[in-house]
Amino acid sequence: MIRLRGLRIGRRRDLVCRQVVELVTDYLEGALSPAQQRRFEAHLAGCPHCTEYLAQMRATISLSGMLTPDDLTPQMRAEFIEVYRRWQADDSQRDESD
Repeated sequence: MIRLRGLRIGRRRDLVCRQVVELVTDYLEGALSPAQQRRFEAHLAGCPHCTEYLAQMRATISLSGMLTPDDLTPQMRAEFIEVYRRWQADDSQRDESD
């Protein structure tokens, strides 16, 4: 069994959408093994929803690289800080349970 960022991938051939969503960052960073990449891309070939999700992630990454702190309103900054704090708390809880 292979474990990537807390996700277990069995020896099954096909990925399900949830696995694709959880692996999309590794895919974009080129961190998947060749076999995992083939399985990922095979799923994309037959799933328009995951293909669209990947396109949205690429667009988000591209657009977010263009933002500067001055582009954010005070409310947006506060919301981002709150989301980050919740993410950090969730990540800490996950680490404790592993």
